[in-house]
Amino acid sequence: MGTTLDTDKKAGNRAGRPNYPADFKRRLAIEACASGISVSKLAQQNDINTNMLFKWRRELRAGLFELAASALLPVLVKPAMTRSPSLPPVEPGSMIEIIIGDAVVRLHAGIDAALL
Repeated sequence: MGTTLDTDKKAGNRAGRPNYPADFKRRLAIEACASGISVSKLAQQNDINTNMLFKWRRELRAGLFELAASALLPVLVKPAMTRSPSLPPVEPGSMIEIIIGDAVVRLHAGIDAALL
């Protein structure tokens, strides 16, 4: 496929290392995944390193290009509770002990629900 894409590459932070736009990388990676395509020839046609195109293809298959293009998710913020929920009566001196591995958390009766 003799398609040459517009790269619009920008100078990178080190000499000789351009930063290619994400859509350019994605389009070439998709084209490199097509059957019968020579990744080496595709890279040569677009003046990029073959190993770089193989890396972009792996990233595409791993779903990494979709992460960069994903939209923000909506968030619903509920107003804070103004009073602590009513707790059942607790016997004096009662305690809850939670053991996780080497850690022990002890909650004594009468602990403030907001603090908890």
